[in-house]
Amino acid sequence: MRNQVNPKNNKRDLTIAYILVAVTYTFVGVVFYITFPSSKNCIEDNLLKNFPHDDVLSFAARLFLLFQMVSLFPLLMYIMRVQVMHQFFGEIYPSFKHVVVLNAILVSIAIAFAVFFPSIGTIIRFSGSFCGLAYVFTLPSLVYLLRLKEKNALKSYIIGVHAVVMAIGLANFIAQFLLL
Repeated sequence: MRNQVNPKNNKRDLTIAYILVAVTYTFVGVVFYITFPSSKNCIEDNLLKNFPHDDVLSFAARLFLLFQMVSLFPLLMYIMRVQVMHQFFGEIYPSFKHVVVLNAILVSIAIAFAVFFPSIGTIIRFSGSFCGLAYVFTLPSLVYLLRLKEKNALKSYIIGVHAVVMAIGLANFIAQFLLL
């Protein structure tokens, strides 16, 4: 977004991208739900578990998912390593030993979740609601309120509206624990 030819279009382009992603996910979810042949209660949290293992298309989807994970995991590990190492050691590559230890810890955590708590839907539910609370509802509102405060343009009704937005995010997060 930073290196675009017309940075003034960033807001518009990002809005269009978010809308297209939301429409795509909603369309796929609704069509799958409507056309699911069995009882709706037996829909698994992992979409591919709903299809037989010997189905060619579900096998191909599993292969593509494996490719996605194999290519995405190192990128996520790099981002995590850069953030953690810079925070604790002041540089992104203190030594090979530090990197191996951090990678071992992160991979061990991932494997522990896969072995002892393989319900991916529950993991996504809790982590998604927490990240939504932080990144969608709370942080943007707080940054906006702080910016208005710096400009001496902060009004009580603006604080109230943003407090309601943050309360909705908090209610969504709390609801994940109540609706087990």
